[in-house]
Amino acid sequence: MFSAADHEHMAQALRLAEKGLYTTTPNPRVGCVIVRDGKVVGSGWHERAGESHAEIHALTQAGELAQGATVYVTLEPCSHHGRTPPCAEALIKAGVGRVVVAMVDPNPQVAGEGLAQLQQAGIQTDIGLLEKEAHNLNIGFVSRMTCGRPWLRLKIAASLDGKTALNNGVSQWITGADARRDVHRLRARSCAVLTGIGTALADDPSLNVRDVETPRQPLRIVVDSTLKMLPTAKMLTAGETLVVTASGDQAKAGRLREAGAEVLVLPPLDGRVDLARMLDELGKRGINEITVEAGCGLNGALVRQGLVDEFVIYFAPLLLGDRARGMFDLPELIEMGERRELRIADVAMVGRDLRIRALPVN
Repeated sequence: MFSAADHEHMAQALRLAEKGLYTTTPNPRVGCVIVRDGKVVGSGWHERAGESHAEIHALTQAGELAQGATVYVTLEPCSHHGRTPPCAEALIKAGVGRVVVAMVDPNPQVAGEGLAQLQQAGIQTDIGLLEKEAHNLNIGFVSRMTCGRPWLRLKIAASLDGKTALNNGVSQWITGADARRDVHRLRARSCAVLTGIGTALADDPSLNVRDVETPRQPLRIVVDSTLKMLPTAKMLTAGETLVVTASGDQAKAGRLREAGAEVLVLPPLDGRVDLARMLDELGKRGINEITVEAGCGLNGALVRQGLVDEFVIYFAPLLLGDRARGMFDLPELIEMGERRELRIADVAMVGRDLRIRALPVN
């Protein structure tokens, strides 16, 4: 169905889409290439919300050469009026002859309607070329559109014996500089970085992007059930921070707000922040991807509740011993059938450290 040239041009469109990796949120990352008589006559990508979509950039570059051309786009052209006019309408108006789409838009406002409009206009449409690659590029957007929640990526730095800190809490630095730089790439692509109050008090982290060039900083989120967060915390002076709590203590919340934080109060679940409810609320705010950088308590709670979509674990070539702190606070298993199975999706060396990316089997 798809030729070698089709694959080549869609791969180019995906590379263009990736240029928006750090900028498009809450919109998806989309690239577009327009080809006529075997030659690329227009290309573009969506950079940030409120600005022109990839197809519009490519059509502008192509001009009259778009007539009868083949368009390669990584996500179905939109069919509705949002901040910008619908791209399906623009393609029809330009008189393109064929549109090749990597994946259907999971947004219920589109979800096949853009393709239907193109087909009704007599334009040939072909769907599914490099679909997996396009899906992975927008995993957070897909999650929010289909599940109402962000994609939750749990990052851990550990020794080979699975320890994340000494028993006294010291953890800097387990992994090397290359791995830490790689973590900043995860932060940069994320809409938010999530941590727990234990980590916030013990380490006073900034949780911002420093080692990667990016035009924006992710939202910092602290899960703080009883409002122990200090108004003097570094992250309150280094950008936008959201403190999620189950506490109704207005005085504590007021001090944090005066220090620059937003405080979100949710109904408690067993006296703690309802983590599932929190993710639903963050989805409503347009949060696509979250990277978690927390201790074993919050890590374990997220795993127990089945809220983790992806594990990214950096193993350093060192041993910290049995008394050091582990990765997850999980209950003891009595039977092997109770184990939580993961599927390893990727293994790579990052400097001296081993990075494993794994997904829950279910």
